[in-house]
Amino acid sequence: MTNSTQIPPLDPDALRNVVWSALEEDGAFRDVTTQALVPPDQRGRGVFLAKDAGVIAGLPVAATAFAAIDEEITLRFSIDEGDWVEPGQVFGELEGPLGSILSGERVALNFLQRLSGTATATRALVDAVAGLPVRVVDTRKTTPGLRTLERYAVRVGGGANHRYNLADGILIKDNHIAAGRARGLDIPQIIAAARAGAPHTLRVEIEVTTYAEAEEALAGAADVVLLDNMNVEEMARAARLLKGHALTEASGGVTIANIRAVAEAGVDIISSGSITHSAKALDISLDIENA
Repeated sequence: MTNSTQIPPLDPDALRNVVWSALEEDGAFRDVTTQALVPPDQRGRGVFLAKDAGVIAGLPVAATAFAAIDEEITLRFSIDEGDWVEPGQVFGELEGPLGSILSGERVALNFLQRLSGTATATRALVDAVAGLPVRVVDTRKTTPGLRTLERYAVRVGGGANHRYNLADGILIKDNHIAAGRARGLDIPQIIAAARAGAPHTLRVEIEVTTYAEAEEALAGAADVVLLDNMNVEEMARAARLLKGHALTEASGGVTIANIRAVAEAGVDIISSGSITHSAKALDISLDIENA
């Protein structure tokens, strides 16, 4: 179980903007089917039912979606954000104008299912490295427009966040290195150029793919070295080289099957794009009953 009070909350303005955009996209305020078939005074009740096992994330998002549709809808959840559910478990209920519930159902469930899938995928990786001094973090491989919510779900699952966007931190990638080498610069010179052109408050991180490049990153005094798609043996060798000089981050090809071996190589951080771009949505339904 995750203590929901320890999860950094969503920014309320960002949450409201994303939810309203999704409701508008779905035509939730112009639901012609429901408006034709459900009288405004008809009331209803529904229950949230888990059909998969996993971590629930997005309860405040679902609540915001229904509140935006109709403030008369009331929600009650029997679990906290970040709790584990089993198939067949009812974990919440709502009551209110039936038409409003039906109009907001799909958007609320879309958010709840997707965010719970990301939280569940994150929890699996975090649990796999339990007891080791390493952090599991996300990447910028998020759904356009949903980065704030997906990265929140990573935190709900027990992970942490990498830089939020391109303005949030310096990360010299392989193509930046290629651009520098095309001008005759080596890795220490590329690091120096990045440091000279950036605010002094930002760390300089650089991606390397070989032990020799890790040696260059050390010579250039990088603050963080990303060991990209290295085999575990080479990664462990590079981590030993850099220990005490720079933080090390492992990335590329990280799976539930190999993440513990990657962590045991001695890196400080393991980043995974799959927890946001490839997480399977958790199967959750909203079963509607007449009140």
